[in-house]
Amino acid sequence: MARITDTVKVLIIVNVLFFIGTLTTGDLAYQLFSLYYFENPSFQLWQPLTHMFMHGNFMHILFNMYALWAFGSPLEMRWGRNKFLFFYFSAGFGAALIHTLVNYFQVQSGMDALMAAGMSTGQISDLLLTGEYNTSVLQSVSKETIQNLYNAFHTPAVGASGAIYGVLVAFGIMFPNIELMLIFLPVPIKAKYFIPGLIVIDLFFGITGSPFGIAHWAHIGGALFGFIMAWYWKRNSFDGTRWY
Repeated sequence: MARITDTVKVLIIVNVLFFIGTLTTGDLAYQLFSLYYFENPSFQLWQPLTHMFMHGNFMHILFNMYALWAFGSPLEMRWGRNKFLFFYFSAGFGAALIHTLVNYFQVQSGMDALMAAGMSTGQISDLLLTGEYNTSVLQSVSKETIQNLYNAFHTPAVGASGAIYGVLVAFGIMFPNIELMLIFLPVPIKAKYFIPGLIVIDLFFGITGSPFGIAHWAHIGGALFGFIMAWYWKRNSFDGTRWY
């Protein structure tokens, strides 16, 4: 829990400015800057970057920015500005990639199921555009499959959480014996146990389906890319190298 470093401070300020912008522009900002499925008409090339600065509500940005300060500042102190920025955005892009791949699997499996049930590509396109379909298809395809298809195609992802999970994993690798505590579980737990525990929870909800509207696979993607980079740097003695 170090003092806030310069780069982390700038990232927090930019996130707050984006959040204030969403309060004034509403749906327009979310449509422009959230991460949509790549075949959705609302998808834009800049969204894998800009979605990292978008947040759904005050508690969402509060927890993410707190984690960025608490865990990102020690990493920036150790790595330097440029290396930390490279790591942060790489983890965020990795989160977007894994999230998109999972959505792609859901969309394709849903479309395959509907085509096997006799729906044409035109009817599937109409379903994706309007949400309407002939209910006779439910004799062959579950309503849950159709809902998952529609949600994967239309629901945008927002938040710095993917990049933050990369930061969390790197913190656990760099400072494994630092003790951390949850607000609702005031028991000190070493980072090398605490952070993997969070990822296991995300993996569970990612596989079983989250009722909370959380992009768990984005968390896992950020954690995965963060682990690969931090582990490689530490293994090859790059973890203390500062890039300016």
